[in-house]
Amino acid sequence: MRVFVTGASGWIGSAVVDELLATGHEVTGLARSDASAAALEAKGALVRRGDLDDLDGIRLGAEAAEAVIHLANKHDWADQVATNAAERGAVQTIGDALAGSGRPFLLASGVAGLTPGRPATESDASPAHGPDAPRGGTENLALEFVERGVHSVSLRFSPTVHGAGDHGFVSIIASVAREKGVSAYPGDGTNRWAAVHRTDAARMVGLGLEKAPAGSRLHAVAEEGVTSRAIAEAIGRAYDLPVTSIDPAEAQNHFGWLGTFFSLDLAATSTATRELLGWTPTGPTLLEDIDAGAYGGR
Repeated sequence: MRVFVTGASGWIGSAVVDELLATGHEVTGLARSDASAAALEAKGALVRRGDLDDLDGIRLGAEAAEAVIHLANKHDWADQVATNAAERGAVQTIGDALAGSGRPFLLASGVAGLTPGRPATESDASPAHGPDAPRGGTENLALEFVERGVHSVSLRFSPTVHGAGDHGFVSIIASVAREKGVSAYPGDGTNRWAAVHRTDAARMVGLGLEKAPAGSRLHAVAEEGVTSRAIAEAIGRAYDLPVTSIDPAEAQNHFGWLGTFFSLDLAATSTATRELLGWTPTGPTLLEDIDAGAYGGR
């Protein structure tokens, strides 16, 4: 299958490209830099130059493909309005390009914030609707395209998609610990984050492309929830730092913009995804990765 992938050189996207190529698909990746283009070409992928603001290029990429996997996001935490607007524009453009074709359209979403107080499941609809919602409400926007003849599938990733080289949330928490000289967690540390290894997440995406029915919500979740205290303790072991609780009201002062997020309970299950796709995560756990040096340390 000819697959157009946005975010093809990113943390998750590069692993997805590897998975798609290994299973016989032809991949065209959206690349905004010479380095990204060279990395994709070295793998044997084709390249379309552009970014999320190049809606004409995204449309042409989608029209030329037999399937689209949208993984790109600006992730500008200082300007969420612009980030959400770019995400909404890209998803609208892809959906319009694929309308009436029955072709697969898989897009990145997340389990975070779906069901405060309990683990999220695939049957839980996203509460984010409209352009002003988180991520521009794009999960619901994409799923609405099912009625317009698009084979839309939501890829809900865990808050941490971990592995050696990860520069995401856990990496930031580890950096704060090194800077402050203490590995901290909010409150009693019982709030949880769902987690999945990067290679398992990529394999789930590949299986989702091949097997998931239109309108599916898939959960890239290997661990239902790792407590913030366990994460802090593993970082403390890695850097030989003391581990301590901090008042949740002080979390933003301690961790910066990530403080509020690190205080949330973001647990999720993937029972339905595993049964639907025959997907069984096999990668290291988050704590195993931290202990093995994926985020630096001893």
